Amino acid sequence: MAGKRANEQERVRLIVAISSRALFDLGESHAVFESDGVDAYREYQIAHESDILAPGVAFPLVRKLMSLNALLGERGRVEVILLSRNSSDTGLRVLTSAHHHGLDIERAAFTGGASPYRYVAAFGAHLFLSADPRDVRLALEAGCAAATVLPSMTAHVESGEHPQLRIAFDGDAVIFSDEAEQLYRQRGLEVFNASESAAAHQPLAGGPFKGFLMAVHRLQALFPADESPLRTALVTSRGAPSHERVIRTLRAWGIRIDEALFLGGLGKGPFLHAFDADIFFDDQTVHCEAARLHVATGHVPHGVANA
Repeated sequence: MAGKRANEQERVRLIVAISSRALFDLGESHAVFESDGVDAYREYQIAHESDILAPGVAFPLVRKLMSLNALLGERGRVEVILLSRNSSDTGLRVLTSAHHHGLDIERAAFTGGASPYRYVAAFGAHLFLSADPRDVRLALEAGCAAATVLPSMTAHVESGEHPQLRIAFDGDAVIFSDEAEQLYRQRGLEVFNASESAAAHQPLAGGPFKGFLMAVHRLQALFPADESPLRTALVTSRGAPSHERVIRTLRAWGIRIDEALFLGGLGKGPFLHAFDADIFFDDQTVHCEAARLHVATGHVPHGVANA
């Protein structure tokens, strides 16, 4: 039995793929690309090869992710892979910057302008973060959890040697399918609540982020519950009585979520700030725009809200 448990732990990994523009501030060089084209961009990046890039929106998240390896005493249990439209020439500056900042990134794919989404599954990544909405949509259509990292309106301050990593999720069309959201949009809140109450014991179908949440949950299980460096939250516009189906669905999946906020239509921003999320994932643009005033935010262009 002990050997079986050890084998189970051996298989627990969390792999996140990220684009260079989500990880670093490439605003200046990207402006060169937008105004002067690929050749000028390549010349600019080579000329500035020794200039270390400043952290981007998702940098604090990546640093906290990679710090989990030290807590687990094992390199590579949590892996971050760089997937970039850069060529190997222009991508050299990105990897040099990553290593300068102490990020132990070993694997990368530089696709020379082509979308890197097809390598998300090949690397076995549980999540793909990018600043390019086109690549994110392609990854989602291929069945991978993916989100567009939005420009942040606030700087997230890191503290401590191994600060707790906090990830917040919306429910419908992110963790769960958008079946209930479709009904709400078609027939309104009263019909939605009645339907969800009637189906309270019927688990919702999984959404694009179910697999990622399960991978996070398995990683959490390697730590004592009261000492975990990972903390999750469900932050949803649902309220009573539609909360019950959500709780029972997570229970049926065997997933522990640390905090569940059923806001009944209240704005999510102040609650995400109070939770101190390192990143929040939502399918609706209106919620993402409000959230990015407080925390790093990933837009998940999935479901009826993005049809």
